[in-house]
Amino acid sequence: MQTILVLHGPNLNLLGMREPVIYGATTLEAIDQRLREHGEARGAVVSSFQSNWEGALIDRIHAARQDGTEGMIVNPGGLTHTSVSLRDALAAAALPFIEVHLSNVHAREPFRQVSYLSPIALGVISGLGARGYELALDYLLDKA
Repeated sequence: MQTILVLHGPNLNLLGMREPVIYGATTLEAIDQRLREHGEARGAVVSSFQSNWEGALIDRIHAARQDGTEGMIVNPGGLTHTSVSLRDALAAAALPFIEVHLSNVHAREPFRQVSYLSPIALGVISGLGARGYELALDYLLDKA
């Protein structure tokens, strides 16, 4: 049985309330529930972790190296454009991951178009809303 970790970065706990025109009306809880159910239907275990703290995300990535996690879906939020430390933790974990963004970061402010994670990601999904998470999950499960 495959084990997939979904990491959500800063402010994603506000999904459904925060700028729904940009990020949609789906809550983080609904996204996580849908992913768990979709994973279960495909014979996989999907767990989720959200933090507004960079260090907590890094600690969870470190733990993933040893807890049986086989792949990750990562929406780093604003840390996408600023965190070398998050990038280094993902590189050190050496687990395949897909970077996911709800909005199309390439159609937004120039600073959002730079990702420190994309060069080491298996793939990037941007602008497909909550559906992007499910597509990432399917890809990871099909790849194994």
